[in-house]
Amino acid sequence: MKETKNYTPKVLRLGLPKGSLQESAFALMAKAGFVVNVSSRSYVPRINDAEMEIRLIRAQEISRYVELGSLDAGLTGKDWIEENASDVHAVAEIAFSKQTLMPARWVLAVPNDSPIKSAKDLQGKRIATEVVNLTRRWLKKHGVEADVEFSWGATEVKAADRLVDAIVELTETGSSLKANNLRIVDTLTTSYPQLIANRKAWADDWKRRKIEVLVMLLKGALAAQEKVGLKMNIQRKQLPKLLKELPALRNPTVSTLSQRGWVAVETVIDECIVREIIPQLKAVGAEGIIEYPLNKVVA
Repeated sequence: MKETKNYTPKVLRLGLPKGSLQESAFALMAKAGFVVNVSSRSYVPRINDAEMEIRLIRAQEISRYVELGSLDAGLTGKDWIEENASDVHAVAEIAFSKQTLMPARWVLAVPNDSPIKSAKDLQGKRIATEVVNLTRRWLKKHGVEADVEFSWGATEVKAADRLVDAIVELTETGSSLKANNLRIVDTLTTSYPQLIANRKAWADDWKRRKIEVLVMLLKGALAAQEKVGLKMNIQRKQLPKLLKELPALRNPTVSTLSQRGWVAVETVIDECIVREIIPQLKAVGAEGIIEYPLNKVVA
């Protein structure tokens, strides 16, 4: 009897951030075509792709597990890659949602009336932060020795209440710091979401192709977040006028309709200008205008 060898299917192990970014990561994955579900009784999510396994891990830890090879790839922040000094391959910037398109900054902040004006003024001071390693490397670069302690939360309050001399905190606009009577002294690093890969996994042809396809679809889903599709019918003789008056529609798809002398026009435009364009479309004779959402726009 011929011996039957056990077949082990190839699988890409992907880490997604657990916590505040979890739902937006799931939503982006769904728009890219990967539906992720997790039950209240299990820590292991299910995904509609037999060649992929998902693990939910805190964003702070993902780069470490990718470096170790426990994960082949993962979505995390550039700041946590720097904090863990992880040796990983940065594949692409992948924002989780519209809200994460703006890069965040880890900044040094002090009370408004603090005498600290620069890194040099931190000599011998006490600093609270969640990114201890990143802060220590930044201080070393400036030739400063200070006591850096890990903060479990409420970091801004520690500076406001004079429990520490300064903090290193994540901010986008700085409004929360201002609300706590704190001012920004310097920026340590700018962070944005990244898809990273284990170097050994990236060297594997199958896993690399799988990651590259994932990136293409995720970027397509991101590109579609602020755009919509428009369809309409218009008399062919009016088409040049429509194209001339509406620069956004320079390169639409134009199809001949069964009704003689009429064409169908389809295009993709920024969602924010739809309300301005639709009246213009009507003004040049467009009919049957349909606006529809997009899942992906792949360049």
